[in-house]
Amino acid sequence: MQERNFEVYGRRLAALEWGEPEGIPVLALHGWLDNAASFRPLAEKLMSLAAPLHIVALDLAGHGQSDHRAADGEYNAWSDLPDIEAVVELLGWQRFALLGHSRGAMISSLYSAARPERVERVAWLDGIVPPLADAADYPKQLAEFLADKHNLLDRPGRTFTRIEDAAMVRERKGLAPPAARLIAERNLRPVENGWCWSHDARLQGASAMKLTRGHVEAVLAGLSMPGLLLLAESGMSQRFDVPTLPESIRVETLPGGHHCHMDDAVDIAAAQLQAFYTGTDPEPRI
Repeated sequence: MQERNFEVYGRRLAALEWGEPEGIPVLALHGWLDNAASFRPLAEKLMSLAAPLHIVALDLAGHGQSDHRAADGEYNAWSDLPDIEAVVELLGWQRFALLGHSRGAMISSLYSAARPERVERVAWLDGIVPPLADAADYPKQLAEFLADKHNLLDRPGRTFTRIEDAAMVRERKGLAPPAARLIAERNLRPVENGWCWSHDARLQGASAMKLTRGHVEAVLAGLSMPGLLLLAESGMSQRFDVPTLPESIRVETLPGGHHCHMDDAVDIAAAQLQAFYTGTDPEPRI
């Protein structure tokens, strides 16, 4: 594992990297309030299987060790798309694969639909599209966005005297202790009295808009490349109404919860992903 940094639009995006440059390029995008370390158990398992992959896992803007967006910036899922395109340009990747978890899975779908000529394959972990919104609720959504923008812009982050205390916060949200520790460690910065969350508080605010069924159906229709959707048995995606998926996407179920790729199902997920990215799946694909 190596640390990487990318200068994108005047901001620094941090990342973790595994594998050799000549391997199959895979860009990994984490979930909301997570960071690149959420892929560490999975990437290490793939490396132990000698998977011929070159994995770069980003800390998306405002997360982990990456810079926050400017005061007038926003954290809509599509706000990350230009960052993704800039990073793959810096890496010299003309075509590449995507791996997304939760919010990162949603971002992967948006990018893949917009740039199908660049995405070779895409795998999703317990997520694929955002919850559907009703267009009639748009004024209410805007009102919530405006209120949160004002209230969260300069809100100070919570301070912890010990890293263990920060990890406990993630444990109480359902993560196993090792997974909670990995994510918490990368989501902290040192301050005078201990440690403070490094993520941007604005990530907890309402988006300016959400996608309607029409938006989501158009995104799914644009996913022409081979896809693998790995859903957790007790995951978050089970709660959402997902429109019919394209035939190019195969769906499998993993044991465990929303972060099962970090603990319960890391071995199974790694085996599935190795076969998928190397094109040795047990089932034929388009």
